[in-house]
Amino acid sequence: MNTQQSNPRTTLPEVSPATEVTRLASAAAHAAAGVGRYALHTANDVLHRKLPSGQRAAQEVVSTFEHLGPTYVKLGQLIASSPGVFSETLSTEFETLLDQVTPADPKAIGALFTRELGKPPDEVFATFDAEPIASASIAQVHTATLHSGEEVVVKIQRPGIARRLAPDVALLERVANLVELTDAGKMLSARHVVEDFADGLDAELNFLNEASTMQEWFDCLQPGPFGDRVRVPTVYHEFSTARVLTMERIYATRIDDVAAVRAAGHDGTELCRNLLLSLLDSAFHGGLFHGDLHAGNVLVDADGRLVLLDFGIVGRFTPRTRRILRQLVVDLIVKKDYDSAGRGIFLLGAVHKPGSTIKGGSDLEKVTAPLSGTALNDMSYTDLGRQMAAIAKVHDARLPRELVLVGKQLLYVEKYMKLLAPRWKAIADKEIFGYMAGIMKEAERDRRRETN
Repeated sequence: MNTQQSNPRTTLPEVSPATEVTRLASAAAHAAAGVGRYALHTANDVLHRKLPSGQRAAQEVVSTFEHLGPTYVKLGQLIASSPGVFSETLSTEFETLLDQVTPADPKAIGALFTRELGKPPDEVFATFDAEPIASASIAQVHTATLHSGEEVVVKIQRPGIARRLAPDVALLERVANLVELTDAGKMLSARHVVEDFADGLDAELNFLNEASTMQEWFDCLQPGPFGDRVRVPTVYHEFSTARVLTMERIYATRIDDVAAVRAAGHDGTELCRNLLLSLLDSAFHGGLFHGDLHAGNVLVDADGRLVLLDFGIVGRFTPRTRRILRQLVVDLIVKKDYDSAGRGIFLLGAVHKPGSTIKGGSDLEKVTAPLSGTALNDMSYTDLGRQMAAIAKVHDARLPRELVLVGKQLLYVEKYMKLLAPRWKAIADKEIFGYMAGIMKEAERDRRRETN
């Protein structure tokens, strides 16, 4: 999902009012059924002293989302991709939706593939496994072998998925407009959140966008010092279309498989350091960062390099935004100039009342001052997020969407640090410190250019 999507949607079709009404009735029926199942099972659990109600509620929410269809499954994936934002119980339950959705009909998959490439999979490839190794809301992934001998994975879009997504997206946009009438909805920019979600789905339905973005991200890191620490799969463009994406098969270990990572002899601290630095460098310098670093998308190969998959969700920073962010980091963490930081946040468009940045400086100090002396692995992003949300409400502020997306990725980094390098103090790390010192120098150069 490109959070700065500005072009009209090209994949999601228009939806008639009648279709919206029909879908609304269906969604309401599934939601009511979910509430009914929860009430029934909770009563039974209490009677037999089984699952706690919180876990049962999470299970029923997940089940309801599955019944509602792919749009809501995608929303569920966003919940699973936001550890620390939602409860751990709910996030854990939703993780089953990341790659364990019921596969599409094999005949329909084969027919779609044939329409896209002109031949069925068994003719295009030397071997093709009709049983997917992963199945998500938008697509499923199969293994295959090229006639030249290379092993590949083939990502195939679910047949008719655009027509299924469109009515739900239309409903969500209407609901968001209503939610924006409330203070909470206005602060959270409900309409913009749904707009981003819809634009992201539209872009994600064209796999050629993902192929291009994946290469762009990899290329943007190559001039820097971290390019040889990461890799992405090679795309076979001759076997790829908007609905079929064929890539090299990489044998690697999920970054959260602690036992396997250690058994392979990889250094957990080094892996976390490389992930954090590649995220920072791609955001601050490349202007393009991966927006969904859940463990299924972050692997470790035999050489210890990070393998990033699935670039359907990305964020982008313009050169101007990157300059402001560099100065913001210096103001908050180094100079502790909170008034200047408040002005920077205003420049990012987050504060709609210029005068509020004056008092906002002292509020920012209360929240961010402890960061300069705290190791990342000791920080609570959940508490920090709640404090920032409280400040945002007081000052009528809306955090830029890309900053929220970066924050979500830091939650993942935090999770992997606790698993792989619990004693590592990132802020005190020599290489992290050196990188941030470089950011400071760049911010100073930016300032001098603007004053000359």
